[in-house]
Amino acid sequence: VQLQASGGGLVQAGGSLRLSCAASGRTFSNAYMAWFRQAPGKEREFVAAISRTGGGTWYANSVKGRFTISGDNAKNTVYLQMNSLKPEDTAVYYCTPADWHGSGWVGVYWGQGTQVTVSS
Repeated sequence: VQLQASGGGLVQAGGSLRLSCAASGRTFSNAYMAWFRQAPGKEREFVAAISRTGGGTWYANSVKGRFTISGDNAKNTVYLQMNSLKPEDTAVYYCTPADWHGSGWVGVYWGQGTQVTVSS
């Protein structure tokens, strides 16, 4: 199974990036796909999630209004459009099948992430 995240890079504050994540191989039965991120020295944190069926979306408060998650089931791909980027958005971003466990989102498979660096 592969979850290949791409689209990261170096961008100035206020700029935009679009991340993509293509899934291949094993088919996950989880109802959601999500993006998480991990900054240096910090724990991995939830960013955004999307329902595979109904298209509902959920966001961390820190990115609400700036990031948009979307998906293309036919291509087994999920996207994260990131606008108005801030230096605190700097992290490695991962996509993962996910579940809601009542107290938070939980990712179930971690592939290779993509580095996003926002300069001030």
